[in-house]
Amino acid sequence: METLPFCPVNFARPGSVSLVDFSFNTRPFPTSIRKQSLGITRASVAVETQNPKLALIKIGTRGSPLALAQAYQTKDKLIASHPHLAEDGAIEIVIIKTTGDKILSQPLADIGGKGLFTKEIDEALINGDVDIAVHSMKDVPTYLPDKTILPCNLLREDVRDAFICLTASSLADLPAGSVIGTASLRRKSQILHRYPALKVEENFRGNVQTRLKKLNEKVVQATLLALAGLKRLNMTENVTSILSLDEMLPAVAQGAIGIACRSNDDKMAEYIDKLNHEETRLAVACERAFLLTLDGSCRTPIAGYASKDADGNCIFKGLVASPDGTRVLETSRKGPYTYKEMMEIGKDAGEELLKLAGPGFFGC
Repeated sequence: METLPFCPVNFARPGSVSLVDFSFNTRPFPTSIRKQSLGITRASVAVETQNPKLALIKIGTRGSPLALAQAYQTKDKLIASHPHLAEDGAIEIVIIKTTGDKILSQPLADIGGKGLFTKEIDEALINGDVDIAVHSMKDVPTYLPDKTILPCNLLREDVRDAFICLTASSLADLPAGSVIGTASLRRKSQILHRYPALKVEENFRGNVQTRLKKLNEKVVQATLLALAGLKRLNMTENVTSILSLDEMLPAVAQGAIGIACRSNDDKMAEYIDKLNHEETRLAVACERAFLLTLDGSCRTPIAGYASKDADGNCIFKGLVASPDGTRVLETSRKGPYTYKEMMEIGKDAGEELLKLAGPGFFGC
């Protein structure tokens, strides 16, 4: 099989985005992001600068290509819903480096704690450095910081995981002893449960581009990435195959983008209310109720997915596993697609798996 090509990241917009440690020119470019300069600054946040006019909305985000793609998607939707925001400088992108971005030498599970990719952004929101925060919902802890609300989810992307490999067409085709690179314990446990002859490199960190580079350098034989992220980056040509939901249940809220604002900021709440996709919001709420009930530790693989069937009902599937994949517990539910009932579905499914797992299963 030929080496998979890298695809351009197409989130660029006119202007410039300056980061804490270096800056990117966001004028359109042909193949990739080009590092412009390297240097240390004292700023804790960085702003997309278009003109000195005071912005009406400052969007807080991480600085990875995927995070920026999601921030620009939010910006575009805000402009589409509120045409006056199309004026130059009306919306600024503020890049904030999180704990998860700073510590790349360890597996996420070993770093511990919650909110590794959201804490600093939430702090900037509370402090008034930004007006809204754009998060990948699977990174958002089940609790929200005081003085913030998260009332908006954009239309959800494909929740499935993509298999990417230079030598095999699927996990099943990989020879025994092949190494899969993934920092996700959820993926690791489900891989090892179905394919115990495979090995998993857990400290496989970095953004999408970094992980694909490691794959091309044969650091590992294959990797799994969220299909949603690859679609948002226009990089689906790198996908070897797509795993079914039966083969790999997604992370809670995978493929969903959340937008938070301060709880006392009615103006921002009104802005983002028009962006909300209610079906997605309800599904994410159901899945997060499941996660909250389990209260899993940093080393507990948990997966959950709520969707609407052809009859308009909620179908929920949930899973917990041991990190080595030797024990996997699953459950499913069906009920009305309404907020109250879906919250109950998530909670009830979590309580069932807690009982099945027994004491000590969720210990860190």
